[in-house]
Amino acid sequence: MARQDIVVSQDKPIVVDATDHIAGRLSSTVAKLLLKGNRVSIVNCEKIMISGTRSNIIKEYREFLEISSIIHPTHGPYHPRRPDTIVKKMVRGMLPRKKPSGLAAHKRLRTYIGSPRELSAFDKVQFENAKIKRSPSRYTTMGELGRTIGWTE
Repeated sequence: MARQDIVVSQDKPIVVDATDHIAGRLSSTVAKLLLKGNRVSIVNCEKIMISGTRSNIIKEYREFLEISSIIHPTHGPYHPRRPDTIVKKMVRGMLPRKKPSGLAAHKRLRTYIGSPRELSAFDKVQFENAKIKRSPSRYTTMGELGRTIGWTE
């Protein structure tokens, strides 16, 4: 696979168009960029693809939603249902948890549903190693997952 190097830029964010990217590969690439000191904005989070059968993905996520506190369920953990918050939590899981570098990197991440007007002037980046290789019908979009588990647009 061809390796993509992106220049570290503190003043302007790297805007990633996440359309037709596999969720895990995109998240790991973005986590590496954040740890290098870049500010990263991910747009079109509802169009990110998850590999696997649709029924299996939904079943696993519904099981994940059932995890709660034994003592007091309203105290958390809180499970995201919006595509942008799901992606943000995926990237957070790939950053160092207790180190200051991981906390600072997570603060430099922004995720959006759709493409906001203020980011339209920036060049959009896509990662070839994270793009889907097969037909889109073999994947489930993050938007479909969100709508199934309770996200109301």
